[in-house]
Amino acid sequence: MALLNSLISWYLKKRISAIDRIVNQPHEVQDELFQKLLRSAKDTEWGLKYGYEYILTPEQFKSQVPIGNYESHEPYIQRLMKGEQNILWPTEVKWFAKSSGTTSAKSKFIPITYESLDECHFQGGKDAMLMYFNNFPESNVFDGKGLIVGGSHQLNKFHTESYYGDLSAVMMQNMPFWAQYFRTPELSIAIMDNWDDKIEKMALATIQEDVTNISGVPTWTMMLIQRIFEITGKTNLKEVWPNLELYIHGGVSFTPYKERFNRLIDSNQMSYLETYNASEGFLGIQYESNKDDLLLMLDYGIYYEFMPMNEYGKTHPKTYGLHEVDTDTNYAIVISTNAGLWRYIIGDTIRFTSKSPYRFKITGRTKHYLNAFGEEVIIENADEAIMHACKECDAHITDYTAAPIHFKENHVGTHEWIIEFGKMPENFELFKHHLDAQLKRLNSDYEAKRYNNIAMTTPIIHMVPPGTFKDWLRKSGKLGGQHKVPRLSNDRMYVESILNNINQTQANA
Repeated sequence: MALLNSLISWYLKKRISAIDRIVNQPHEVQDELFQKLLRSAKDTEWGLKYGYEYILTPEQFKSQVPIGNYESHEPYIQRLMKGEQNILWPTEVKWFAKSSGTTSAKSKFIPITYESLDECHFQGGKDAMLMYFNNFPESNVFDGKGLIVGGSHQLNKFHTESYYGDLSAVMMQNMPFWAQYFRTPELSIAIMDNWDDKIEKMALATIQEDVTNISGVPTWTMMLIQRIFEITGKTNLKEVWPNLELYIHGGVSFTPYKERFNRLIDSNQMSYLETYNASEGFLGIQYESNKDDLLLMLDYGIYYEFMPMNEYGKTHPKTYGLHEVDTDTNYAIVISTNAGLWRYIIGDTIRFTSKSPYRFKITGRTKHYLNAFGEEVIIENADEAIMHACKECDAHITDYTAAPIHFKENHVGTHEWIIEFGKMPENFELFKHHLDAQLKRLNSDYEAKRYNNIAMTTPIIHMVPPGTFKDWLRKSGKLGGQHKVPRLSNDRMYVESILNNINQTQANA
């Protein structure tokens, strides 16, 4: 298999010149892509409506095309799902990535075109492996199989020739035959939609394989690993798969899970690679193994704009091009893509860590943060505080969420956390102290509101039984795939739903 690894490595390295151009000529890459997108879509219904044929500059684009989101695109997408074509993009659309991002009842159906699959999602996967090979040229990752912990897909009920499912399932269904050779388990198992059965069958189907790399969201990957340990009696995944060397993760921050994975995969030969592959597009890849930020991928058919969060929610918000951004500013991402999304707010926020090249960190969601008292706690703050408290107390978590308890007469407000631990802290009060203290260090607004308990008191933390979040997701019909527990929310819908679920379970026990 050494020859095979060499051939694949050679193929991947053909992309190096393109990556170098992203690093060294980012504005030229984006300018060319901008023109290409408009030329491609000028004769679509959308392109004709907004005069794409006559748009020459990003400034004209901003003045003629409104900022949008899923709600503004949904009427067009619904027509695509019923079989109409040439609406948002000129080529045929018959696949849709089902996405919610949270446990909200309403699902989004993101159009997937041939171009977005080939030039964006698949290219991102190949480039991720290229960057891994660049950092670890002696890798033998292709000597074995890649285990993909992905979602499901099904026939679209609106039209007999279009399909929807989690992005990972759409990608697996459309992979070229040679790529199917390198993955496990077989497709019929990989795209199952019953996650309890799926985890069981995935575990049984893969424990005899030579798995060298795993891709998936951390929460569902941990669930699979735990089941494999139950079946095999092992406590270290390297005992099951001795040649395992790489875990590719994304979807949620890896920060709260890193220590747990180090315990599940106890080896100094293990590497971790972060990617940012949303349903709307593949946006970033970890560029250097010793840095935890991501390189913004600029030639995947995505034209970027960045909206400062103080503009978010305005009727006519200001956005900036790549050449105008600053580091250490929180931006909402606005994209125009080769899947027919135009000036589309995807709902994620980022902060640039470098402008040469353009590297960034995901900081959270536009709607998922805590700001009931002016504290402005974002997911990045919460993840880092959780990680710090776990490290100080020799604990690790499975999942968490938090919401405010608002002011009441004679009562100051606070935050209420629900945390499910994989390993409990020995001293719970000390854990709570470290979490609160680290949030103060990370966020001056939080520190100010916590000063002398004037605006906020010490947070309330519920330690919940193992399986709490899984059970809640199952009862919500959101178990598995890309569905994620909402980390932070300014309303109490999620927290109260979870607590009510716990109470009902205990009452029925």
